[in-house]
Amino acid sequence: MAFNLSEYGFVRVGASSPNLKIADIEFNVNEIVNVLETASKNACHLVVFPELSITGYTCGDLFYQENLLNTSIEALEYLAEYLKQKQMTAIVGVPIALKGKLFNCAAVIDSTGIVGIVPKTFIPGTSQYYEERWFSSADDIDVDTVEIAGEEIPFGNDLLFSNAQSSLLFGIEICEDLWAITPPSNNMAIAGANLIFNPTASDEYLGKTDYRRKLVTLQSGRLLAAYIYASTGPGESSSDILFSGHCMITENGNMLSENERFVFESQLIIADIDIEKLNHERIRNNTYGISKTDEHFRIVPVDIPDTNAKELFRPLSPTPFIPSDDSERDETSEEVFRIQSTALAKRLNHIGVENVVIGISGGLDSTLALIATYKTFKLLDLNLKGIHAITMPGFGTSDKTKNFALDLAKLLKVTHKTIDIKPAVEQHFKDIGQSKKKHDITYENAQARERTQILMDYANKINGIVIGTGDLSEIALGWATYNGDQMSMYGINAGIPKTLIKYILNWVADTQFSGKLSKIINQISQSPISPELLPSQNGKVQDTEKVIGPYKLHDFFLYYFMRMSYSPSKIYLLAKLAFASEYKPAQIKKYMKIFYKRFFANQFKRNAMPDGIKVGTVSLSQRGDWRMPSDAIAKLWMDEIDSL
Repeated sequence: MAFNLSEYGFVRVGASSPNLKIADIEFNVNEIVNVLETASKNACHLVVFPELSITGYTCGDLFYQENLLNTSIEALEYLAEYLKQKQMTAIVGVPIALKGKLFNCAAVIDSTGIVGIVPKTFIPGTSQYYEERWFSSADDIDVDTVEIAGEEIPFGNDLLFSNAQSSLLFGIEICEDLWAITPPSNNMAIAGANLIFNPTASDEYLGKTDYRRKLVTLQSGRLLAAYIYASTGPGESSSDILFSGHCMITENGNMLSENERFVFESQLIIADIDIEKLNHERIRNNTYGISKTDEHFRIVPVDIPDTNAKELFRPLSPTPFIPSDDSERDETSEEVFRIQSTALAKRLNHIGVENVVIGISGGLDSTLALIATYKTFKLLDLNLKGIHAITMPGFGTSDKTKNFALDLAKLLKVTHKTIDIKPAVEQHFKDIGQSKKKHDITYENAQARERTQILMDYANKINGIVIGTGDLSEIALGWATYNGDQMSMYGINAGIPKTLIKYILNWVADTQFSGKLSKIINQISQSPISPELLPSQNGKVQDTEKVIGPYKLHDFFLYYFMRMSYSPSKIYLLAKLAFASEYKPAQIKKYMKIFYKRFFANQFKRNAMPDGIKVGTVSLSQRGDWRMPSDAIAKLWMDEIDSL
């Protein structure tokens, strides 16, 4: 499956630490070319090489030698000729002498030639660094061009490089610039740069790697940008210090790719930067919008071609709400419970009650809500008997789920009550003239509303509140009965999608409980998702996912629609890549239509939702993260899906 990277808002970047020999420019340039050949085969748009990569960083007083400096310029010209045959941009480190001063520079070369040269601003002269012996700061120049091969090339630390077609605007800072109190990239980002490249020479000592990794990652998050970092490797002199060749590609606080350090062979890491995502993050961030800079930048165009790719070089999980790293499982699950239990504790303390009511069905959502409430009562040192778990079997309730609910309440030692809703609902059918043989929406919703009535009135009776069990996925799809299970007095699961609920319950079963209780929670997690409102057919209960589609897909759609504001076309592409072995494109398109249709049609339910705590980066609270009129039209999105 081929797709155009630029069309979907991606720019493919590389960071390289090539093998090098000190002052052996011919060898170094050949290694750079070899890396660029590999980058070209992988359809890279831009590749950054380390600081002074043409000569080596540790040349020392050899930087005073005219033949070294002149040959460096010749190497730039050679690379410019080479790149005219490639649809790619390279950023290479080179020393440049100008008006009696020497500058540590990064040269930007694309298919049209050398388009700009950025000198380093902050020149270190402490501890192991002696750069001030040889190099001047970019702030010490009074010209804005440098002549190379008869052409005037833009020169200065006020350059930004633009490609309008891909919405790309990138800046360059060199090594120490990042470690300064006010890095130049701060002003670059305020001026619109969404990518920052850093060609660097960062030596190693104990503890520095982790600090460097945090520094680069946090800078990308602070700037709402991508930060691409390429450091020189162990080919440099090891007389007093060692360089590891550390390369990183980060995006808005996330590590996309990182290499193995201490390798003598040339290395190249590649990642696809989501420019569309970065621009969206800035648009929705008021802090970025009001940021100002007094710096003025010259904009230099660069050539970024349309490129087709068959894969995406960036992490793409089919379950974006779930951590991709298993080592984060404990921390994530515990944090979810901390948020839920602390929020509910605040609510209970505020209203001064020690009783809550939860309708438990033996399904995923009510189980998580019950356990979160259980943890809240433990936190507040309240009597667990103040948790009133009510099972309300109806026409579709199975013995299996009913027994799950009963056993959960018993093992958690909370108060339990069973109230059969069938007689009351049958009386209601008589009152409104509904045949109990007609299994329509009225048949289903009447049961949901009867249950809510019981919970509300029982809460009044015991001076308590009703804990809502509906989750974020159901809220998005409107898979709840208006003024039925849509309503409660506090929605403890409102910020947690279905896929994350399964993930957390599996963790609960594995780590928080044991024996029969653990076994029951595992069985609940593995059971089909069902509202159990219709009588079973041939022993099979009503299956929600057979009606509206897999929650795994809907959560995927929800995340990229809400969190990233992606178009249906882009979400469709990502879904095809993420679910290639699980769902056919036609199935993905079918369920996308269901998602968008239901999402737009059910905003009226969200506008009337009770309070419920936000847990992750996506929330549908009408008071919090999401504002949308109930009568918004889905036509734009549906038309785009139809055209896929």
